[in-house]
Amino acid sequence: MTNLQSGAGLIVVSNRLPVVLRWDEDSVCRIEPASGGLVSALTPVLRDCGGTWVSWPGSGTEAPDPDALLRETADRIGCRLRPVTLTEEEQHGFYHGFSNEIVWPLFHDLQSLCNFNPGYWRVYCAVNRKYAEAIAADAADGDFIWVHDYHLMNVAQELRRHRLSARIAFFLHIPFPPPDIFMKLPWRLPLLNALLQYDLLGFQTPRDQRNFVECVRMLVTGVTIRGRPEACITTLGQRKVRIGSFPISIDYGSFARRAAAVDVAGRAAGLRALLPDRQLLLGVDRLDYTKGIPLRLKAFANALERYPQLREHVTLIQVVVPSRADIPRYRELKAEIEQLVGKINGRFTRPGGWVPIHYVFRSLVPADLLAYYRVAEIALVTPLKDGMNLVAKEYCACSIEQECVLILSEFAGAAAQMRHDALLVNPYDVEGVADAIHRAYAMDIAERRRRMRRMRRALREHDIFRWVDSFLHAAIGPDLPVFPPSTEESPLRRGGDSPD
Repeated sequence: MTNLQSGAGLIVVSNRLPVVLRWDEDSVCRIEPASGGLVSALTPVLRDCGGTWVSWPGSGTEAPDPDALLRETADRIGCRLRPVTLTEEEQHGFYHGFSNEIVWPLFHDLQSLCNFNPGYWRVYCAVNRKYAEAIAADAADGDFIWVHDYHLMNVAQELRRHRLSARIAFFLHIPFPPPDIFMKLPWRLPLLNALLQYDLLGFQTPRDQRNFVECVRMLVTGVTIRGRPEACITTLGQRKVRIGSFPISIDYGSFARRAAAVDVAGRAAGLRALLPDRQLLLGVDRLDYTKGIPLRLKAFANALERYPQLREHVTLIQVVVPSRADIPRYRELKAEIEQLVGKINGRFTRPGGWVPIHYVFRSLVPADLLAYYRVAEIALVTPLKDGMNLVAKEYCACSIEQECVLILSEFAGAAAQMRHDALLVNPYDVEGVADAIHRAYAMDIAERRRRMRRMRRALREHDIFRWVDSFLHAAIGPDLPVFPPSTEESPLRRGGDSPD
């Protein structure tokens, strides 16, 4: 692991704290560590350097006392936590408004779903200023500040006003759009200028990095850019900003070990007993319009229609995790999914018990999710657009028998790394996805093992800890960054979805 400079602290800044806050009937706050690869990877670094995590506790909870939270968690997770409390108005304008009604759809190429309310921008700026004030209260000269994701793109600009002598880096977990889409943002230039206040900007893929650089070339005057396509330095006045791609990963070892556990194996066997003598397809998605669930269901129906041999020999398990239920568009999406499931099941269900789609609308406990990963011969990961999509990587890590097939959208960031061994598809191409389902179903065991073995080996070598190490190395290392080599190659240029 790359070490921070002697005496320097690490401050991680994100939208949510790395703990879950629960209030009991007596209004006593119980603090539980959150799960997730980012938390597990960064907590040891924070513990070693005496770092701090700055975040919003989350909507629907009353604000904990900051000093009490610092005391409660310093020993339990190894770092200090600094909550940023938001009013209901700030939550609406910053989180529900600018972050999720403007940036989220725009950066996922769905600009028609944006609500460009000018008030959202003002609240977004104010909340980013509030974050900067909380950071400045803990930061010292020489510290390294690592800001995460689209909610907090303005933080560096606000921090510069505090005149801290600290390196500030930013990693975007979602895609960055091409210029023709980004140009639709009314606050495009202020946002670019704010991002250029960071010392290092990290993106998921070379494509996202190139999109950002092209937007800078088009909109920012007086800027010079030098370096390789996958790693460059932007100079604007006296400021130099490093820009590179760092594809995020998972804790491969943890997923592989937990998938092999006795309780997970038992749950997987139980699922297999309920659905015997067929290949199981799996989709696991948060309820979101970027995940392409309706198109996936239509592709599955198309496969059943055009390939009758699949009937009674495959079953799709579609898990949808509830999300943003208070937003009308998400309620409409849920209704659309349920109508499609009912229509497809009504059309293809056969006497004797075969039902083509098993629909699960709930959050899964970790052991159940791992059991689904273990039992499924084919995973359907077909988002319309994703920064990375870690479900694809989790599925491969849990496929310990290595007899499984990953069908992956070419518009997921993970496609840049997994393109040779996953079956890449265009999620908008219903017949193309249906063809991939049939191809996966008919694929022999030897080919499945070759493909899955290569993907698992790559994930083992490039796990979440290597991702953290590469980012910190670029942020605090030599003047010229050392970035991972580009792994992106256009599947269209290659003329196919994947070689054997």
